[in-house]
Amino acid sequence: MAIIIEEMIELNGQPQFVSIRGKQPDLPLLLYLHGGPGDAAFPLMRKYNQQLEKHFIVVNWEQRGAGKSYYPFDDQLPDMATFEADLLALIKILLTTFKREKLYLAGHSWGSVLGLRFIQQHPELIEKYFGIGQVVNMQENFQRQCQFVLTESQARQDKKTTIQLLQVNQALNDENWLKDLLFVTKKVVKYRRSLYGKSNYNQLVKDFIFSREYSLKDLLNREKGSLQAIQTLWPELMTVDFSEITHFEVPVVFFMGRHDQHVSADLLACYYQRISSAKDIEWLEVSSHFPQWEEAEKFNQLLPRYI
Repeated sequence: MAIIIEEMIELNGQPQFVSIRGKQPDLPLLLYLHGGPGDAAFPLMRKYNQQLEKHFIVVNWEQRGAGKSYYPFDDQLPDMATFEADLLALIKILLTTFKREKLYLAGHSWGSVLGLRFIQQHPELIEKYFGIGQVVNMQENFQRQCQFVLTESQARQDKKTTIQLLQVNQALNDENWLKDLLFVTKKVVKYRRSLYGKSNYNQLVKDFIFSREYSLKDLLNREKGSLQAIQTLWPELMTVDFSEITHFEVPVVFFMGRHDQHVSADLLACYYQRISSAKDIEWLEVSSHFPQWEEAEKFNQLLPRYI
């Protein structure tokens, strides 16, 4: 008997949207943490990753302030600890509801920060962790983004970009940090290393617009939620550095696009070599930052092998 649940549940006082879907009630639980922060992805997971529902009860959580869980933060600004507390509350609800002791946890980009932090705090609740576009060191990652954009702009003789890039404060700690961040990110996209071979996000935008899962209100709220999450959380996110944490009590598996410059694939490759605990890595060769959607068929085949 298939499981299909879509509802708002209260996590630490804030209603948040959760979708729970699986072909059989006895399948293992897989909780997916979307990127961003604020980059709610339920329609994309439904379009590209439905195959996972044959192997898992797949839980898509739209985090507080994001997508279907949108609300204006106003003066009650959440920090990373707020999202970690929400995650713990959600996992406890899922384990109780489905009478399980552990679940599988997958995190993409910003979600990979929450995921890797969570398995350090609560390894007893997690069977295995899947890091997609895994963040290692945010400061170094942004420096690598800037170097990539500089090299590409010079090769393309894009003098305007080169000049503007040299004015970017790579620490992102002054009043222009948001402008600098969006500028560099836009250029990584333009130079085809966020979505491999694509200079824009048009396909993903279309996927949202034509999705049956999102209403017009949801689409508008997703945009508002994404911006407020970046404005609120990015300064703290820039302090994230896992580079000296090389042992985990939970097995980790990384799924990386070979060409990712949004979150540096090279940086993750170096980090992976230094991890001393149980680990695996899967390289998706025609992907950048979104291998779960860029090579969805391959991703959907690979991930269940780790059950």
